[in-house]
This record gives sequence, C-alpha cells and structure tokens, in this order.
Amino acid sequence: MSFLGVEASLTGRRWLGLGIDMERAAEHMQQQTGLPAPLCQVLARRGVPAHEATGFLTPQLKELLPDPRRMKDMEAAAGRFLQAAEQGERIAIFADYDVDGGSSAALLMVWLRTMGRQATLYIPDRIDEGYGPNEEAMAALARDHDLIVCVDCGTLSHGPIAAAKGADVVVLDHHLGGETLPDCVAVVNPNRQDEDGELGYFCAAGVVFLMLVEVRRQAREKGLAAGPDLLSLLDLVALATVADVAPLIGANRALVRQGLKVMGGRQRPGLVALADVSRMDAAPSTYHLGFLLGPRVNAGGRIGKADLGARLLATDNPHEAAALAERLDQLNTERRDIENAVRAAAMEQAESRGFDAPLVWAAGEGWHPGVVGIVASRLKEAAGRPAVVIGLHNGEGKGSGRSVSGIDLGAAIQRTAAEALLIKGGGHKMAAGLTVAEDKLDAAMARLSELLAKQGAADLGPSDLKLDGMLMPGAATVDLIEQIEQAGPFGAGAPAPRYGFPDLAVRFAKRIGETHLKLSLTDGMGGTLDAICFGAFDTAMGPRLLEHGGARFHFSGRLEVNTWGGRQSPQLRLEDAAEAS
Repeated sequence: MSFLGVEASLTGRRWLGLGIDMERAAEHMQQQTGLPAPLCQVLARRGVPAHEATGFLTPQLKELLPDPRRMKDMEAAAGRFLQAAEQGERIAIFADYDVDGGSSAALLMVWLRTMGRQATLYIPDRIDEGYGPNEEAMAALARDHDLIVCVDCGTLSHGPIAAAKGADVVVLDHHLGGETLPDCVAVVNPNRQDEDGELGYFCAAGVVFLMLVEVRRQAREKGLAAGPDLLSLLDLVALATVADVAPLIGANRALVRQGLKVMGGRQRPGLVALADVSRMDAAPSTYHLGFLLGPRVNAGGRIGKADLGARLLATDNPHEAAALAERLDQLNTERRDIENAVRAAAMEQAESRGFDAPLVWAAGEGWHPGVVGIVASRLKEAAGRPAVVIGLHNGEGKGSGRSVSGIDLGAAIQRTAAEALLIKGGGHKMAAGLTVAEDKLDAAMARLSELLAKQGAADLGPSDLKLDGMLMPGAATVDLIEQIEQAGPFGAGAPAPRYGFPDLAVRFAKRIGETHLKLSLTDGMGGTLDAICFGAFDTAMGPRLLEHGGARFHFSGRLEVNTWGGRQSPQLRLEDAAEAS
C-alpha cells in the first residue's frame, strides 16, 4: 500500500512506508529501549534488532575493524613496505587522480613523513595518460626507485607492472579484478576474484589504512617504531570513503564516524584550508565531504594538475595548504562551467536516443574527460538507468559510467573490453571507466546495453521512494535531527531517513539560481518548516511548487540542521512532492 496514498508523485514515483513488519519492529524497539520513535524507525529500516540498538548507535572501531590479514597478500605488502621504510629505500607512490587515490597517497606520505622518510608522488594526467599505471611511467619510476606502491589502481595493469624492471611493486586497490593478477610482490584488493567479497565495500583508502594497521603490528613484533597514531589519519579515510561513494556499512561506518570527529579537530592543514575556501560553517558531515570537499580535491585531477589534491591532503605546511586550496577552489568553479555545457549537450542527445533503453549514453567531440563522470551521474539520476558519457578526441573516446542499485556496470564494461569492443575498461559495480575507438563506439554501446539488459536494466522504471515515517512540521526539531544522526553517518548503502510531511501549504517559494527552489511550508496551525530543493527545475516539481496557486501538497525528504549566522534551525532537504487530494 502506498504511503499517504501517493501512487505517482510530481516526479512520477510511488511512495512506500516501512511496511507492517518493520513498523512492529520499530514499536517493539521503542518499548524495549525508550528511544524516540523516529530513531527506532530508522534502526528498523537498517535491520537492527532491538537488543543491538544501543551498540549500533555507538559503533566501536576496534570491534568492527577486520583483521587486515583476512585479505590475501596483506602480510607480504605490509612487510615489503615496512622494509623499505626501515632501510631508507627509495619509494614511489603511483595513485589515481580522484579523491580516493589522493587520500590513499596522502595516507602513505604522512605515515612515511612521521618516520623521517619521503616518497615520490606520481599521479597520471587524466587526458594524456588516462587511468592507472602506464608502461612509460612505471619504467621511469623503476629506474630511480626500489619500491613502487600503486594505490587505487593497478589490479589490471599487467603490462605496466611488468615494465617496472628493477623495482618491486605492491598494489593496494579495490577495483574489480580479472582472472589473473599482475606479477608483483602483492596485490591487496578485497575485490580480487579469489577473495570472498565480504570486505568488498572498502575503498582504496580503507585498504591502505588496513595495511598500515598490519605494518604497525609487524613493526611491534620486530621492536621497531610503530609510527603515528593511526586514528589521527581517519579524516583522510573518511573523506575517501564518502567521496568514492563506498557503502557506509560494517567497518566503513565506524571509520567515517571517527574520521568526522578527527576532521572536526582541524589538525590537518590541507583539510582546514579546504574547509575554509568551501565556507564550511558547521561541524563536518558526510554532506560536506561528498559535496564540498570532495569535488574540490577532485578538481585538480579533472581539469588541472593531477597531483594538486594529493599534495594538499599530504602537506603539513599551512601556507602551502592555503595556496593549493585556493587553486583547487578556482579549478572547481571552472569545472562547473565546463560540466554545465557538456551536461546540456549530453542530456539532449540522450533524450533523443531514449531514456527507456537499458543503457543511457551520450558522446561528443571535445567533451572534457574530466567531467564526463559527473555528467554520467546526472544522466543516471534523470533516467533511473545506468549511464555512460564519452568525450571524443582524435578518433578515440574516453568515458565514464555510473550505475543504479542492482546493476553491475563494472562487470559489464570489463566483459565488453574482454570482447575487444573497448580498448580498455573496468571499475566497480556503481562506477566504471572506459576507452573506445570512435569507429567501434556504436557497436560497443550496443553490446554494453545488451549485457545490462540481461541484468534487468531494461525493466527499470521510476524508483519507488521509501519513507521511514511521517512527521508534522512542529516535530522536526534540531534535537530530533541530532538524535536521528546517532544512527549515521548516512550515505551510500545507508541512506539518510526520509520522512513524509502531509497536507502542507506553500507559504513562500523562491527560485534560487537556475535549478534550485527555496520554500517555507506550513500546516496552517502554527507549524512551519523551511525546505530547500536542489535541482527542482530539472523536474516537474519546480514549476508546480513555484506556481502553487494555494494548493496543498504532501512533501518528502531528509531532515538536516541548517546553520546560518551562528544559529541552527531544522530544514527539509526536499526530494519529492505530491498533490494532496
């Protein structure tokens, strides 16, 4: 049965509640624990039994962090890294150009610095070199280094790793592995085909952190200096986990929760400078990591110098941090302008091709490779289907894809590459990259669409909107929101709870920028609630609510605390609305 009777909202979705079994579980939990009903509804949705509720609200990293040695090659990787650090060997770090790669590199560089060691940082240029190790770069690094550590890349890099003659190579990665692994000292990756997949939710920075835990264990066994307090590094792990959209489940939840506390201490110069240029005026949250800090760290790899983000995260110099953060902020503004132009063209092309296909895709000459992933996300959101966006240049296309829950895009792209329709391609379930010859573009996309259709992508429609409960404006207080946050942090794999607000009138509505809408809602009995709807005018919702004509609506979305001028107030992050009958 639909929630509040909404079968088709202004965005075409049906609203669903918890269901009778979850409602009963939430009621039982409230009786057993005395916790607020809205919080119990969230815990019931997460599948938390009543007797585990208290422990879930206070996750302990020492209880949730897995033994690093559960991952294959971990002892060998940690041992070789510790040996290089202890003996003063020349170490190079080859990292991906995104937040996860930059954070992973920074983790190693900060750890080494506290041990009195330095490392060479190498991050490939997105346009000139593309993703992952290449033979020329690896051969050059091998001539001047004893150990090369590849982070957030390398699992599929057989040729480039073979080219690193004279140097040992360790891979710390999380991308989907192939049937065979490169010939090197160690490939630590929870998504190797010979792993059980239970730790597959870790991003690369999480894998790097686990290796440092193992390094610390081995160092203590040998009576060596154990290095820095590893908990102080969790701000970097949290940033990478959220920005890479890794599921906030298991140990990730505790890592991010603790990492947000560390970040709140403002001890890392790079993150302090980044927060300041982002104009953060509240305690760090997953929203800040995903939408303010992450995009700025990414901006260097997208349209600037690829190593800017990693250098910012690793530096201990506040003056250098301020300069790097300012440059990344400027690049992020440029990135948004480029993205908007590509987005408009890609959306028009994809719509003309059809949003009802198993794969929604677009390709264009000169589209910047640094923004195709973001635009693919926008297409995915608009269509509710997997999406790929490709920039073409000199007969070759470099693209990025984003998927929806239940559809493994990375595996499909890897299969298409194995069939020689792509020059190369890979990634993970929700995000992947590819390179394709322009003359094979149509055939490759047709085959990829066919593979995704076999996974059920052709049967997807507007996704149901799942709500955790119903509230009235007067009940949405800062205290309630802070209580609900105890069940967080929220993000991928652990969505923030959504609530329905029934039969409200629009007291005030104002368009903000091109696509956003600011609202004030009222129940007509003194209860009011401010709301913000990002991207409202990308759907039918924006025009209808702006020109409401006094009509009443049901509203749904996520609650958050809005901080302005030192004052806090509840705010609804509006996601959907429906006409109230």
